[in-house]
This record gives sequence, C-alpha cells and structure tokens, in this order.
Amino acid sequence: MRALYATDLSAASEAAIQNQTCLECLARIGVETVHLVTVVPSNVHAGMPGMDLEGRRQRALDQYQSVMEDTGFEVETHVVRGTPHRRINGIAETVGADLTIVGSRGKSPLENRVIGSTARNLARTTVVPLLVTRIERGADEPEVRREHLFRRILYATDFSENAERAFDAFSTLRHGADAATLVHVESPTDTDATGGEDPTAQLSDLEERLEGWDIETRIDVRRGDPADEILAAADEADATTILLGSRGQSRLRRLLLGSVSESIIANAERNVYLVPPPRTT
Repeated sequence: MRALYATDLSAASEAAIQNQTCLECLARIGVETVHLVTVVPSNVHAGMPGMDLEGRRQRALDQYQSVMEDTGFEVETHVVRGTPHRRINGIAETVGADLTIVGSRGKSPLENRVIGSTARNLARTTVVPLLVTRIERGADEPEVRREHLFRRILYATDFSENAERAFDAFSTLRHGADAATLVHVESPTDTDATGGEDPTAQLSDLEERLEGWDIETRIDVRRGDPADEILAAADEADATTILLGSRGQSRLRRLLLGSVSESIIANAERNVYLVPPPRTT
C-alpha cells in the first residue's frame, strides 16, 4: 500500500510525521511505501540570490525520510512548485497512491469561511482516500490530537453508494481498529435516504460484519443536521477518526462551502478519513 504524505514543513506537519504511534498505525493498516511531498506555492519566490529555497526544503524532507525509514517504510521525496492541492493530487495519481495524508490544525470559525486551506481543497478534489490528521492549535510545539489513528472509528453513512465505498475502507482500517460506531442521521430535509427501510436494521447488517472482525461495534441513529450530529456522535464515542464518503461535485459546486464532508473536515477535532467517489473519465 502506497501513501502520499503532504507536508508544508511547519511545526504541525512535523508533529504528525515524527509521531511514532501515528507511523505505527499506518504500518498496521498496510502502508509500506511513503511518498513525502512538499509544494512550494507558485507565488512564493526564492528572493535573494543564494537563498536555495528548494534545497532547504529537500534537506528537511531528508530528515523526515530518516524517521520514516527507521519505522520500516520505503520512502521517496518530492519537492515541487505549483498550487498545493493540484500538485498533491497529480503526484498521487502518478505514483499510484492508495492514500493521501495531510496534517491540519483546523481553523477558527471565522477562518473556516475562507476558501484556501490545502486540507479543504483536497477534501473537494482528492482522487484517492484522504486522511486528515488533526494537530493541536495555538501551541508552539503542537502534538497530534488522536495519535492512535484508527483505534475508535466513527463511520457515518447515508446509505448512498459513496457511503458504501467508505465502509469498504474497513477492509484495511480494521487492522488498527478496536471499536467502531455506526451513525446514520435522519435529516428533516431528506426523508428518503433509507428507501423506506429501517436504518437500525441496515446498520445491524454492517455491525455484524465488523464484529466478525472482532471490532466492538455500536449503532447510533440520530435526527437533525447531519454534520452537527456526526460531530456530536464522534464526541460521545471519543472517536479517533471519522470515516465518511464524499459526494461527487461539479466544478462549480467545488467553489462553494456547505457539504457535510467539508464541514466535518473544517470543524472536527478528530482525524477524518474521507473516501471520494470514483473518478469519472
């Protein structure tokens, strides 16, 4: 399994990359090769002659590479220029990545209204599953909020095809999971999501599959705003990671805020594992 690990070389990124527990969790789900990527934005210039911006970034990646190789990963490094989320997606396709990983401190309520963070742009456009590891905010030496990445997974489903694809991620994530909470939110504005079937019965089928893998599982059916209720359920379950699928969006929709997955990425204090729909040709 190949993972692309994107870093801006900040203290937050370093906290995730050098956290031994996080690295062991990735190895447990089958990651063997890591592509470390840092993107120099197109509008960032080297400045004075001899500044060697790319060289300094490469030396930083070399240090991260040593940490990851000590854990047992095969590691390749990439220093590139361009728009971060576009270059990250492009490299993920080129190397055949199975997973993209990015660290995020999250943002304040005001900042959450601003389009532009790499994590949120990746949530809109990623071509492979995306793991957002949540890092402490407001700390000089930040740490990962939930370093046991997959120990307690909250899986949110609306019983759509995209949600089913997200559930399939348990085939690998189960190797790092002890417990799971299966959540369905009945939205007042969407009464036909279950096709008239009892959501508890549908979740029970999924529960049986997970318990067959020795994952302690519980069911939680709620009513209200999907994003709010998923976040509340994650708090109650003390989930380490929220697993959900992302609905396909047109290019115009990607410019707008408001989807459930995007709201979860912006506001969750926990890690988020987002599974995109199949890419159309």
